[in-house]
Amino acid sequence: MYSLIFDTTAAACSIVLSQDGKIVNSFCQTLDFGQSEVLIPQIKKLLQTQKVNFADLGAIFVCVGPGSFTGVRASISAAKVFALAQEKVTLSGFNAFDAYKDCLDMQNIAKINAVIIETRRDDFYVRFYDEKLEPLSDGQALPRDEIIAYLRHCGEAVTLIGDGVERFLNSPSGLVLHSVRMCDYIPLEGLNKSASQQIKSKKYNFPKPLYIRAADVTLPKA
Repeated sequence: MYSLIFDTTAAACSIVLSQDGKIVNSFCQTLDFGQSEVLIPQIKKLLQTQKVNFADLGAIFVCVGPGSFTGVRASISAAKVFALAQEKVTLSGFNAFDAYKDCLDMQNIAKINAVIIETRRDDFYVRFYDEKLEPLSDGQALPRDEIIAYLRHCGEAVTLIGDGVERFLNSPSGLVLHSVRMCDYIPLEGLNKSASQQIKSKKYNFPKPLYIRAADVTLPKA
């Protein structure tokens, strides 16, 4: 079965075409803005390159955030339009926290693992996982000091992953680090693994935006 998987929630437009859990083609371009304009043409090009028709897709998976408010809305809207055009396709969503943690291999997993996602504010989106990669918390928006305090309280070496890790570690944290993986966006293998796990378990999630807080709104000046 062919699956189309994509993400525009971070500073990139990422697309994966997977067949039976194996990536057969992909596209990824770092972008500060304009992901939605790139998404549709690149999906079309990627399918044409592999000579796969839209009707051949068995499932469509989309990252639901957290991340850019516009990016989340754009990718979910695109996924829903695709599903309307192809009624037989399975439509599902996965969150960015789980996609990042799915990139960790056995040697990098610690007793406490933190996915840290950039907010471009004074805080970070964060979710904590145990050594079995089971969640220890819901996704939250927390200041750096609170994240550090929680991880220190755990008293264990920790693993950090996500596009917020680089800024998080810009100044000394005092943490004992087991492993660190800095990313500019969710790696393609994380997108594919999140989708593959849903296919294997047959547990699908209709895509709904994961907003940890409301979007910033600036009123026009008079």
